[in-house]
Amino acid sequence: MDEKKILAACDHTLLAQGATWDEIKALCDDGMKYQVASVCIPPCYVKQAREYMGDKLPITTVIGFPNGNMTTAVKVFETKDALANGADEIDMVINIGELKAKNYKYVEDEIREIKAACGSHILKVIIETCLLTDEEKIKMCELVTNAGADFIKTSTGFSTAGATFDDIKLFSEHIGPNVKMKAAGGISSLEDAQKFLDLGASRLGTSRVVKIVKSK
Repeated sequence: MDEKKILAACDHTLLAQGATWDEIKALCDDGMKYQVASVCIPPCYVKQAREYMGDKLPITTVIGFPNGNMTTAVKVFETKDALANGADEIDMVINIGELKAKNYKYVEDEIREIKAACGSHILKVIIETCLLTDEEKIKMCELVTNAGADFIKTSTGFSTAGATFDDIKLFSEHIGPNVKMKAAGGISSLEDAQKFLDLGASRLGTSRVVKIVKSK
């Protein structure tokens, strides 16, 4: 197991409602020290984090988070605002109700609009797997692929469960070649992190991996 490779795949995350700037700043410090893929932080702290870190580390932020049922126009505005404040990558939540109603065009068009707002910036699409059937997960693999997003992501970490090995395996069998996978939520050990990478995930959304490495 290569800890550096695991860390390099981590979006080191703090999205708690009560997160303070001091906590976000400490997250950024750890992210820079341990050379993670990015820090994943609330939109309200993106500008401060960019000013604090400069170009030393990419910043990911979340859009339509955590429920996903804002209007598309609001999500597009959030995206443009986050990028203007210095975000490098966007993790958006789909409209789960529209997916369950089989309004697939709505879901795909929304992802496409947000990707257009992202331009060359990475867009990760959170589908909240714990709320979906396998049929719905497979459909989302198709919609994410068709819409031109960069990643499909398992979870917000704010619902009933997080990433599972079975979901990453399922994604790997149904996404297009342009789509990568992010496992997020509940990754609690280096062994689990490594297994997600072995199954084909190229990003991990976690707050724990850095803490585990720090505690050694």
